[in-house]
Amino acid sequence: MKKIKAVIVEDSRLARNELKELIKNHPEIQIIGEAENVDLGFELINAVQPDLLFLDINMPEKDGFTLLEMLDNVPITVFTTAFDEYAIKSFEYNALDYLLKPINPIRFAQAIEKVNTNLIEKAEKSEKKLALDNQIFIRDGEKCWLVKISDIYLFEVDGNYTKVFFQNEKAIINKSLNQIEEKLPEKFFFRANRNQIVNVQYIVKIETWFSGNLLAELPKEIKVEISRRQASNFKEKLSL
Repeated sequence: MKKIKAVIVEDSRLARNELKELIKNHPEIQIIGEAENVDLGFELINAVQPDLLFLDINMPEKDGFTLLEMLDNVPITVFTTAFDEYAIKSFEYNALDYLLKPINPIRFAQAIEKVNTNLIEKAEKSEKKLALDNQIFIRDGEKCWLVKISDIYLFEVDGNYTKVFFQNEKAIINKSLNQIEEKLPEKFFFRANRNQIVNVQYIVKIETWFSGNLLAELPKEIKVEISRRQASNFKEKLSL
């Protein structure tokens, strides 16, 4: 059985220990780290890249919502809190589930079942990823194209849509960047920041930038900033 790597971000040691006791009944889950505040949680998540995050909402200084906003890649998230007033808001942040303290073991098991189902669905989607030589149909207004994935060098958020850059063209498509990312071959496409995905084959130059960021230059002198949080992943991907 493949382990589900999990992280706990919770300011109460007692609450962390209670979660770990509940997790003992679910051997498929492996706790690989815990943090007592948002800043430590942010560093931990970026370092270990967990599959699952158990996240308290109401913490000193910064709350759980702030942590999710700080992350470029958000794990499957299960909120844990004593304040049910946050329930509706938690689902605005696409939390998989919401557990009210003290957590009922049966309710916890139901949340873990959702996690397992979600991971299976993700695995199935990853098996359906596009290859570089696959073609996609793009329509923008009255213009239409059949474009090879290998010819696309940049995807960029444009309001509620995504702008696609390929050859000497660019077009708007009615899909979110997250939806697109799920289909792209990970070996060649990289999430540079919240708003852009680049085809690494088209990067012609890399420069160090402010605050630990990197600056990638693409065709047409397009510049893409690789966030500090993603810079280490980028260096590892390209063995820099």
